[in-house]
Formats: sequence, C-alpha cells, structure tokens
Amino acid sequence: MRAAEPRERLRDAPAATTRRAFLQRLGAALAFGALPRCADADDWTQPPTGPDLGIQLYTLRSILPQDFEGTLARLAGIGYREVEFAGYHGRDPAAVRAALDAAGLRAPSAHVAIEELDADWERTLEAAHAIGHEWLVVAWIPEELRPDLDGYRRVAERFNQAAAAAREAGIGFAYHNHDFEFAPLEGRTPYDVLLEETDPELVRLELDLYWITKGGRDPLEYFARYPGRFPLVHVKDMGEDGGMVDVGKGTIDFARIIARGEEAGIRHWFVEHDVPADPMRTARVSYENLRALMDAHAA
Repeated sequence: MRAAEPRERLRDAPAATTRRAFLQRLGAALAFGALPRCADADDWTQPPTGPDLGIQLYTLRSILPQDFEGTLARLAGIGYREVEFAGYHGRDPAAVRAALDAAGLRAPSAHVAIEELDADWERTLEAAHAIGHEWLVVAWIPEELRPDLDGYRRVAERFNQAAAAAREAGIGFAYHNHDFEFAPLEGRTPYDVLLEETDPELVRLELDLYWITKGGRDPLEYFARYPGRFPLVHVKDMGEDGGMVDVGKGTIDFARIIARGEEAGIRHWFVEHDVPADPMRTARVSYENLRALMDAHAA
C-alpha cells in the first residue's frame, strides 16, 4: 500500500448497546490460534496445490468505486479466494459481506488507520466480525509518532493494548511495514524495536516483501529470528529500477520465500501493486505467476 494515502475508517457497523458484553462472550468462545472463518469456507473449491491466494484491494482502488461487486467477481474468476480490504468504498459491513459471499471470496484481513485504535476500537472489531475478518492490520505509523526510538516504543505499547482487546474479541492484530522502519535510527533498526517491544502472543506482522527489500533487508533473516510471527505477507515485486512491477516480472526471488513460509508462519499471501497501469491485468498476471511458484514448490 502507498504510505501517504489516507485510509477509510472501518466504523460502519451500527452502534450496539450491548457491544462490550457481545465481545466478551465472543472472546470466551474463540481461541486466538483458531480464529473464525466465513461460515461456508469448507464449501469452496480449493486449488489442487498450495494455499489459497489473495490480493490487497488497494491494487484495484481505481476501479472498485465504479463496480465493487463486479470487480470482486472478476477477481474470483481469476482464481483468487481471499481479498484484503483497505477501505470499503462507502459500503457498510453488511453490504461488504454480501458482495463477498456473492463472489465466493473470503476477506481474512483489513487495513485500518492507527487512529482507530483510540476511536471506538470495539466498534471497529464488531464491523470486522460482521464482514468476516480474522485480522486487523495497522498499515502506517504517521511520521510525527516516530521521531525517535521512544516514539516507536510508545506505538508498540498502543499496539499491545489494542491487540489485547482484539484478542478478547477473537480477532488477530498485525502491523504492516514500509521501508522507513529499516532505516537506522539512534543506532538501531526501528523494525527490530517494534518486534522487541510488542508482545509476540498479541502482535503479529504482515511483512511487505517489496518494502523490506527496498529497505535493504532480507525477509529470511526475520523469519529465522522471529519464526511463526508473520501470518500474512504482501507479495509485490521490484523492477531493476527499484519500482514496483507485477509479481514474477521483477527481481525478488519469491521461491526462496515460499520455501520458508512454514517457518515464518505465513497463512495468507496477498498480491499487491501500489500503482498498476492496468489493475485487472496486474491482478491476473501476478496471480498466474505466484500460483505457478506455489505449485512448483508443492510439487
């Protein structure tokens, strides 16, 4: 996801007078390691090899407002079984869920702004349940919140608190990186500070494979140091000039990452391209190339 663009807030669910009690009951019924899936998940046709593949819908933000339901249907036709949201284009949770069900898609995760952690977080969690999300992912730390390492430590504490509330509601919490977290600060790597200061049982990571590469670091280094902590990844490729290209058209060796997926704990693979010239073509080409890599590894 492009860092500078604001994200729509996930707060479209109707207010509930018994919201806290609802979340407490739900949390008692759900274990963190067995988060809910959409009710009909087992009914969908599975690919012959490898995991279901997903796409971050930020890739298609230019066409979703004009044809939300049709775009989801076309993605399902390509072969995607999962999508990740970054805003709902004016639709409430019930409408989003209906569109997903009609297309035969799951939405295991969504990006949320960090401000939502302090602005009726319980309502955000309720909306997530209505749609069928298993994870909520903060995708950006505003620059003013990270002037130094103490700023990152304060953010980490906010993450811990929000993740604890999410866990009680049966929702996982994760953070999505860009490249700025890997730029040295006060002799440390901020990403490392975030990992150290957040509770590994509460806060997981959605590793963006383009941005960590752009930041000069190797994903496998982090898989080895923090095994099992990366349940979600963004699969986007880097061209020779450092820009984004369709998956399989660039320089990132995804095969070696796929081979270490179990060590990392990856369960959701989301294709993404921040600035595609033709979003649907990018979705198709990237799916086909990533599917081929997955099938080759499974074989």
